[in-house]
Amino acid sequence: MSTLKVTAERLTILEHPNADALELAQVGLYRAVVAKGAYRTGESALYIPEQAVLPAGLIEELGLTGRLAGSRSDRVRAVRLRGELSQGIVCRPAALAGVDLAAAAEQGEDFAEALGIVKWVPPIPTSMSGEVEHAPDLLPWVDIENLKRFPDVFEPGEPVVLTEKLHGSCCLVTYHAATGEVQVSSKGIGAQGLALKEDERNLYWRAVRAHGIPAVAARLAERLGAERVGVFGEVFGAGVQDLTYGESGRTELPGYAAFDVSALVDGQLRWLDAVDVLAGELPLVPELWRGPFDAATVLELAEGRETVSGRELHLREGVVVRPATERWSPLLGGRAIAKVVSGAYLTRKGGTEYE
Repeated sequence: MSTLKVTAERLTILEHPNADALELAQVGLYRAVVAKGAYRTGESALYIPEQAVLPAGLIEELGLTGRLAGSRSDRVRAVRLRGELSQGIVCRPAALAGVDLAAAAEQGEDFAEALGIVKWVPPIPTSMSGEVEHAPDLLPWVDIENLKRFPDVFEPGEPVVLTEKLHGSCCLVTYHAATGEVQVSSKGIGAQGLALKEDERNLYWRAVRAHGIPAVAARLAERLGAERVGVFGEVFGAGVQDLTYGESGRTELPGYAAFDVSALVDGQLRWLDAVDVLAGELPLVPELWRGPFDAATVLELAEGRETVSGRELHLREGVVVRPATERWSPLLGGRAIAKVVSGAYLTRKGGTEYE
């Protein structure tokens, strides 16, 4: 899940192909459906992204009572309006009436706190939770921002690799070379500096033991001369999320696919290509394409059917894009890595979103 920022943005207004009274307001590569004539190209307005939870007063002001997602009808999610995908909300709240939104857009000011908007936190099912312990040396995963919000992360033509984004639950494993200690966590729990105590009933620990991840990490640590190695993968199957990829999820061998590796070598954290260091050792997320970066190609490949099962059992969640050579992004202030989530995934019915 990406970070939550509620910012003013310069708009590009496009025609809605299926509705005379509606238009599309484009922010980055996102598009939100708006009333026709409400905004003009070049003007600035507030953009509230998906997964934002809005306070009751703002929901009422925007005329969205009973129209948002979640048990309290307060969460922003993607919808299709007259056939067009609408992601996020474009608005000018009364609370910002005196604010120069054009200047705020230039400065990247975040209005989330001022407006009482918070990030939605997915629930954690019992099989994915458990007793926890402090883990200050856990190698954490990072939030991946959406390419639609940050379309300039990659240069046109820059060599990139696209892998399939799986709808499971992120499993973090940190191996400590000096002691042989293994720490296991989820993205949500790991972000709090916590690890899960080993429990044979816990989904993550079952996946880690069943796939022999500690032994793989130990071999990698020895090969690299690393103090710590982090192996990041997706656990999936029935009972994990609504998209199962043909896996039961409750067997002795839960579905698992690694997508990233980090290593602490001589005090420096390095990110490694999972294909380069884990091929033949662990199941990997499918690579869909590699070549010169082109936003249209990425958006196209984010749609379609999954390839994990080899049978195209259901829709694809999306894709993750990274440079062919790992690098830092000044735009993101961290790794150059981004995701695109498919419209079919975002608007499916009865979906689950656990961390």
